Amino acid sequence: MNEKSRIQFPKHRGLKCYSVVAGSCFLAMEGVTDPVFMGEGDSILLPRGRPFCLATDLSSPPVNFDVQMAARRPDVPLFSDAVGGCSVLGGHFLMTGGHADILLNALPPIVHIRNESSKEVMRWSLESLREELRDPQLGGSLVAQQLAYILLVKALRLYLQSEATRGVGWLFALADPQMRAAIACMHNDPGHPWKIQELAHHVGMSRTVFAQRFKEKVGMTSMEYLTHWRMLLASDRLQTSDDPVSKIAWSIGYGTESAFGKAFKRVLGYSPREHRRRYQAEPLPGTTDE
Repeated sequence: MNEKSRIQFPKHRGLKCYSVVAGSCFLAMEGVTDPVFMGEGDSILLPRGRPFCLATDLSSPPVNFDVQMAARRPDVPLFSDAVGGCSVLGGHFLMTGGHADILLNALPPIVHIRNESSKEVMRWSLESLREELRDPQLGGSLVAQQLAYILLVKALRLYLQSEATRGVGWLFALADPQMRAAIACMHNDPGHPWKIQELAHHVGMSRTVFAQRFKEKVGMTSMEYLTHWRMLLASDRLQTSDDPVSKIAWSIGYGTESAFGKAFKRVLGYSPREHRRRYQAEPLPGTTDE
C-alpha cells in the first residue's frame, strides 16, 4: 500500500491473518468502533468474517481489494517499502466443521499481537515468508503455505499466552495444564462414560475443585462440554459418512439411538436425520458466489 491507500475487503469465511513487515497502517472493521493501529511487526487475526479495510490513510476513498489486485501491473514489485507506505503479508485459512466454529467463536473479532517479545517470536517466519514471495524459487508456493500455517499457530499461541488468565472458553482452558489434560481425556475417548470424579482423579484434583475450575475456565461444566464435543463429532460424521445413526450414537457413548437423538436435538435444535438432510441439500463450499 502507498501512503494514501484504503483497501476494502468483503466478508469472508474462515480466518484471516495479517502481519505488517514494513511501515504502518490502520485496520477498521464493521462493528468495531475504533480503528486499530498496526506498526511494523504487528500481527492480527480476523476470525469472525466481518468486512474490514486496511488503510494508510483512513480519509482516502476505499478501493476494493480484487479491483486493486487486478489493476496492479506485472512489473510492479509485490512489496513496496517507500516512505509512508506499508507492506502487509496476509493469509486466508478456510475451515470446515463444528471444530472450526469452536475455535473461531472463542476468539474476539480482532486479535492483535503487538508486544515486542511477540514480534521477535514471529520475525523469522515473517522474513522467510516475505523472501519466498519476493523471489520465488522451486517449491516456493509449498514453502510459503507452510510458513503461513506456522505464522497462524504462533499467533494463536502468543494470544493465548497473553490472554490466558482473562479469557473464558475451551481455547483459554488449554493454557491450564490440568484443564488441558481433562479436555484431552474427553477428546481422545469421547465414547467413554466419563464422570466428574474420574476426570478429577485423572488430573490430580478433588471433585469439587475440579468442577469449579473447569466451569470457570471453560464457561460450562465438564459434562456439558463432553455433550457438546460428542455432538460436534456426531455432526461431522453425519455430514461426511453414510454410517447409520445408531452406529454414530454408539461410537460417542450413547447406548440407544433415542437417547442420542434427544441429546443431539437439545444441543443443535434438530434431529440427527434432519441434520444429515440439511447438509446433503446444501451446495458444496466454493460453488456459490459470495
